[in-house]
Amino acid sequence: MTILSRILAPALLAGAVAFAMPAAAQTKWNLPSAYPVDNLHTENLAQFAKDVEAKSGGKLAITLHPNASLFKAPEIKRAVQTGQAQAGEVLISLHENEDPIFGIDVVPFLATSFEASKRLWDASRPAVEKKLAAQGLTLLYAMPWPPQGLFSKTAVEKVDDLKGAKWRAYNAGTARIGEAVGAQAVTVQQAELAQALATGVVTALITSSATGTDVKIWESIPNFYDIQAWLPKNLVFVNKAAFDALDPATQAAVKAAAAEAEVRGWKLSEEKTRGYMAQLAAKGMKVVPPSPELKAGFEKIGATLTDAWLAKAGADGAAVISAYRK
Repeated sequence: MTILSRILAPALLAGAVAFAMPAAAQTKWNLPSAYPVDNLHTENLAQFAKDVEAKSGGKLAITLHPNASLFKAPEIKRAVQTGQAQAGEVLISLHENEDPIFGIDVVPFLATSFEASKRLWDASRPAVEKKLAAQGLTLLYAMPWPPQGLFSKTAVEKVDDLKGAKWRAYNAGTARIGEAVGAQAVTVQQAELAQALATGVVTALITSSATGTDVKIWESIPNFYDIQAWLPKNLVFVNKAAFDALDPATQAAVKAAAAEAEVRGWKLSEEKTRGYMAQLAAKGMKVVPPSPELKAGFEKIGATLTDAWLAKAGADGAAVISAYRK
């Protein structure tokens, strides 16, 4: 080794170590989602992940796994609870069987606009956060879907017209509605919905215009009735142990990015709803409001299911509904 080499070697080594330190110190999270890359929720998640990395100065990198590529929709929450993934996004009503509070946003005709849905979320958030915390999860943010409408292969003027239909259910609430209208309920998550529609496994369903667009529903279903039954929400959360392991500055970065994602997400959903509705019509679908008979029929079902939800949810559920209705 020359004299110059001996002089430069320590400096070069120090520079190499300094260069390697950020990569070595970087924490990496996996975040599974059940929806396609171009879905509005996935778009918001992707921006959230970018914001976290930027706000944390590169200390935390989140890898998004869309379209149920890492875990299927019903598996995501459990995967995050057990640490198989550090964070996740779920349609929270999928887990209503664990606790009625997870199904409050799909009680039919309880909150039927973005404004009402936001008030319902504000009223229910403390109870939802408390339940998630007891399960080892830290809530990050919530984002709504567009209002839920009725898609049907046949014309529907009243709820009796749905008797015998092959009804797609994606949670306990939609299964109960299918039962109430006399349809044959079959559980199908979004990743399998396009095939179920194409093969006739599903001929009627309540879902959002966003999901209809995602699965190109016009290829199988010609009718859409804008009944605006409810606005379900996706929740994004993190394994509490994984969050607690972050340093305070990185925790603050995650929370700041989550707060921005929630505001952005509510705005994005409302803005995109108009575009989705226009696209359904542009693809040749019949897009109309429900007939008075159909609306009245669903409202009657909604009242019955609200009472049933309250009976299950008890005092905690009643307190949330009371706070929402103030």
